[in-house]
Amino acid sequence: MRLAVLALAILAGSAWAKPKPKPKPKAKSHAKSRFENPADPDATPAVKYGAMSAAECETELGNRHIGFAQETARGVFDAVRLTGPLHGVEFRTDANDTKRTDSPYEIADCRLVLAMDDFAQILVQHDIVQVRHYSMYRPPPKSWADDKIGGQHNGALALDAGRFIKKDGSVLDVVKDFHGKIGDPTCDKSGERPARSNAEGGAEVNDGAGPHPATDNAKELRDILCTTVASHLFNVVLTPNFNRPHRNHFHLEVMANVKWFLVH
Repeated sequence: MRLAVLALAILAGSAWAKPKPKPKPKAKSHAKSRFENPADPDATPAVKYGAMSAAECETELGNRHIGFAQETARGVFDAVRLTGPLHGVEFRTDANDTKRTDSPYEIADCRLVLAMDDFAQILVQHDIVQVRHYSMYRPPPKSWADDKIGGQHNGALALDAGRFIKKDGSVLDVVKDFHGKIGDPTCDKSGERPARSNAEGGAEVNDGAGPHPATDNAKELRDILCTTVASHLFNVVLTPNFNRPHRNHFHLEVMANVKWFLVH
């Protein structure tokens, strides 16, 4: 009898118990990265440039007839400022010409400039004459040791390219024209825009892997970017498919003394 009463009490208690709260949904993950270890990494431009000494890099700038001025910048291994275009392509911020002369955001590590020079050769094939970027160098915090060499923007080794301006004045704007989605792949292993063929008619079909909508500007931006990825000019390439902070630019980065490549 006592057992029956106890069982009824347990059932009654469970009926009045508060329901357990539902678990919070997990935050949306970043795009799956394409990580690559080339068969012969030492033959790739980014690996070659990343391993250069300051003297070797500046000699190569001279061999390519690239106009530059030497700079001093905390955290930067070999700081330079471009004094002219690369293959007819000007790389600049939106600041006016007066402010640009001493803007820290237009300082680059010499090794990044070599990769940008190669990048410019791809851009001229698309009639690009100017790249508007947000920054290359970003000064590190005051606590940064004077003799500490940085990477990414603290080392002036990354270009955040936002708009590509053509000879006719038209613009390929990453924030307006990329038409990506966080979580989508950006380029396949062959360096092409991801897409598949329609089995019925053979036409290109957007199945979530390419730009959506696939406008002419979106396809051209992908062609530029994926040709650059296939050329191994930069060790790290981040796009709007990576996360929201990259919605308006391509992050193109050279790394010192590494032999791998990452695309988001």
